[in-house]
Amino acid sequence: MAKLGVSNQAAKAAAAATPVPKLSEKKKNDLVVAIGASTGGTEAISTVLKQFKSDIPGVVIVQHMPPGFTESFANRLNKTCEVEVKEAKNGDQVLPGRVLIAPGGDAHMTLVKVGDGYQVMIKKGPKVNGHCPSVDVLFDSVAQAAGDKAVGIILTGMGGDGAKGLLAMKQAGAKTIGQDASTCVVYGMPCVAYELGAVEHQEKLQDVAKRTYLLLNGM
Repeated sequence: MAKLGVSNQAAKAAAAATPVPKLSEKKKNDLVVAIGASTGGTEAISTVLKQFKSDIPGVVIVQHMPPGFTESFANRLNKTCEVEVKEAKNGDQVLPGRVLIAPGGDAHMTLVKVGDGYQVMIKKGPKVNGHCPSVDVLFDSVAQAAGDKAVGIILTGMGGDGAKGLLAMKQAGAKTIGQDASTCVVYGMPCVAYELGAVEHQEKLQDVAKRTYLLLNGM
């Protein structure tokens, strides 16, 4: 059963976001950040992305949302964040400073390796864990395509979608972060992932971006 957090704590977390370190100079095309979220995730994702700078490696996101809402969500973030944020289209390149959000509907988003970088594939398919797009589907593909060149982040959400995929990422050598109970609207997905042993670093929402940069700098 999902543990409920206090939503105003998430709001306070956004207001108290901690500064992030600079990303060290290195080849970034082979690094990727993957994020999964559900209930309460729009605000959580906004908090994290607003701390990301244009030097961040490519970011891929699954947020459980109905069809038609992901495009407006991405457009809104694109206006308020330093990074480029867009609803993903099939074949989009994963580039430093770019955030791709999986479109809501009847298709899954996966990461594929192309040369020295990555692209996303958007392909129709059945629901996984009751969701389409599914965080598990994305994370599983990141584990296969990026291995130890990835950081996986699981944020607030009901249920367990993404937990097994995050474990697969960790087993493939990726670094993993889970949002803590005190700043989650619903401590469901991060809780299941933590209990599976998929979460290496459990962080308050306001510290997720900082931890992401620290992990990337160690790669």
